[in-house]
Amino acid sequence: MESLSPFAFVTIVTLIAGAGGTGLGGVVGALFKSESNRVVSILLAFAGGVMTAMVCFDLLAEAIEASETLTDHGVFLVVLAIVLGVIVVYGLNYIIDNHTRKEVPHTADAAHPNTHDDIDELIHADHLNEHLREGGSRASLVVAGIVMACAIALHNIPEGMTIGASFAISDDLMLGTGMIMAVLIGLHNIPEGMAVAVPLISGGMGRTKAVLLTAACGLPTLLGAWLGLWLGDIGPFGLCASLGFASGAMLYVVFGEILPEAYLLCRSKTPAFAVMAGILLGMVIIFL
Repeated sequence: MESLSPFAFVTIVTLIAGAGGTGLGGVVGALFKSESNRVVSILLAFAGGVMTAMVCFDLLAEAIEASETLTDHGVFLVVLAIVLGVIVVYGLNYIIDNHTRKEVPHTADAAHPNTHDDIDELIHADHLNEHLREGGSRASLVVAGIVMACAIALHNIPEGMTIGASFAISDDLMLGTGMIMAVLIGLHNIPEGMAVAVPLISGGMGRTKAVLLTAACGLPTLLGAWLGLWLGDIGPFGLCASLGFASGAMLYVVFGEILPEAYLLCRSKTPAFAVMAGILLGMVIIFL
């Protein structure tokens, strides 16, 4: 790996995090039925804490430093980029919600929550359960899985930007911020891969084909990584914009997706302590 160019290295690592993470989720969805909600909750919360530390103490610090070479009030450029990152990822999630909401009749009910109140709803897996309860056709399950695959593929682009932007400021490709972000995002992609594979397989698609399709929806992560890496190399403005956008996208992923999932899986104080432990570990990694 050391003989590879930085571009090739980032490409390989991002493929593993994107396609590998969702593909692994597909394998898990195809082979196992996980009941260890508490363990998954702790892992999600811990990863969310590490991500928060990496964003707040590393990515944003670098973004502000780059912005100060452009203007005396560069922090406002960073804030603007963060807001844009949040808006883009929230908008993608809104599109996902609207499309999956049309998949089954129960979502047409006015009482159906916009902010889902259980883990099945949060990851749209309850749509599968509703299809089964209502005797929906197997073909409709495959359609639901394909819709979810397309939505997650689109959602993975800003996550890829986080990886690329993180590598742009990493002095050590193997042990720097970029590699840590790639690992964390790869772990985050596992439950997303499960949400795609389960309806596909339940609808009659072969396990191998379903896993391959699930892995494919992680490929757009690579486009985001290339864009984040390119922006980070074109000067202070590009670095400020890419790091700020990536930070906003990742903050929404953490606080809008990962932590809600963690708390819904384990309704106790345990995830809170896991988040704090993750933040502390992230600080140690950054400042050692």
